[in-house]
Amino acid sequence: MVMSSTGKLDTVSFGAKGQVVIPRRLRKEFEIEKGTKATVVSTPEGILLKPITRTYIKSLRGKYKHLPLMETLGQMKDEEKHR
Repeated sequence: MVMSSTGKLDTVSFGAKGQVVIPRRLRKEFEIEKGTKATVVSTPEGILLKPITRTYIKSLRGKYKHLPLMETLGQMKDEEKHR
């Protein structure tokens, strides 16, 4: 069962291979299109699906900029430009 930001409760069924169809209303709300990938996380409340959409990716821009790995990747990118 899924509770959306509107508070409406939906029920879904699992197929033989664990497949589930997300209701159209929620696919539209979360910008889920054919081929959209998602992360799957086990939580104390159950299974959490987090769609990886363009909006989600844009929200991450700059968030991890302070990490050493990101600085190294930035330096590598700059070096590649100067070749």
